[in-house]
Amino acid sequence: MSKHSAVPFLRRRSTVVAGAVGVAAALGTGLTLSDVFADTPAAKAAPKVVLPAADATFDYQIGGPYTPAKGVTAVSRDRSAKPAKGLYNVCYVNAFQAQPESLSWWTKNHPDLVLRGKGMRPVIDEDWDEALLDTSTADKRSRLAAVVGAWIDGCAKSGFQAVEPDNLDSYERSGGRLTKADNAAFAKLLAGRAHAAGLAVGQKNTADMLSDRTKIGFDFAVAEECGQYNECGAYAQAYADRVFVIEYKDSGFDRACADFGPKLGIVRRDLDVSVRGSANYTFRTC
Repeated sequence: MSKHSAVPFLRRRSTVVAGAVGVAAALGTGLTLSDVFADTPAAKAAPKVVLPAADATFDYQIGGPYTPAKGVTAVSRDRSAKPAKGLYNVCYVNAFQAQPESLSWWTKNHPDLVLRGKGMRPVIDEDWDEALLDTSTADKRSRLAAVVGAWIDGCAKSGFQAVEPDNLDSYERSGGRLTKADNAAFAKLLAGRAHAAGLAVGQKNTADMLSDRTKIGFDFAVAEECGQYNECGAYAQAYADRVFVIEYKDSGFDRACADFGPKLGIVRRDLDVSVRGSANYTFRTC
């Protein structure tokens, strides 16, 4: 399988603030989050997990690694990149969708793990041309976890301290074929795998899952544009300020800094998450 390409992956922000929508209600085909959490085996003894600092100076480098600016203490990089020496490193993994260049691998090796729509065609996230992975059954989640779990193990072996599984909110783009509970169940499997490898696990966006963060196993959050969408407070409260914030507009960055600058790791990046030296490269902290 080709490596996850080092290209920008801006993800959607949930517009539902924590607590506005309960996630313990019945979802999908009779599955509830209480079922999800009750049926998951207890975690085995694992290496110590190190949580990020609440007030870390953060840089988001999933578009490609480069030497962090002076004062940066934490970075997020693609799983194909090496960690930044001496910093707190978060490993980016596209866990709930398939990269465009890897879809042929998925369809050849695990065709039924790609979510299918009309005519058995893959359901595509059209903004990013990525096929959704099928988290709809326990068997499929288990087999998906074997694949993505190997990537997470790779993050640990490379020297990362944490992982951010992206596209937690893929059910919102599934046309009703996936539910919040499906993705929560898969996220719990990934969190268990990460903890077993000694990695902290970041909740990527999806504010309407905040109320079940502990049951899923999330340790901190990576929130894109929570300043722009007035969600930073919900993440900050849920994770005791252990939140990495990425803003792509000055308006959202200014609001996030004004409200949470001394508390959260907030960074202003360009939409393409460019490497330093690129024409559109933008990097600012509060």
